Amino acid sequence: MARIFKFNDKIEIHCVSEGTRYGFRHLATLFVGNYDVDKAKCCYYNRTWESFEFQSVVLNLIHKTTHLNAQEKIDFEASLHR
Repeated sequence: MARIFKFNDKIEIHCVSEGTRYGFRHLATLFVGNYDVDKAKCCYYNRTWESFEFQSVVLNLIHKTTHLNAQEKIDFEASLHR
C-alpha cells in the first residue's frame, strides 16, 4: 500500500506500508522539490486506531523535521484533517 500527501507544488510526503516478521511498519519520506530530505517510520505489532491511514508516521515526520518552518508544519497538519 502506498499514498502521497501533497502539501503544495514543492512539498509532499510519500508513505508506504511493509510487512515485517512480527507485524508491519509505515515508512514516510518528506520530499521538498525533487529531493527526499527526511524520513520517519512507525512499527506496529497490533493494529492501532488511526483516523486516516499513515496518520502516526506522517505526524511524526512533520513534527520532527527541520526542513519545514513552524507555519508550514501547522498548515500541513491542518490540511491532513480536511
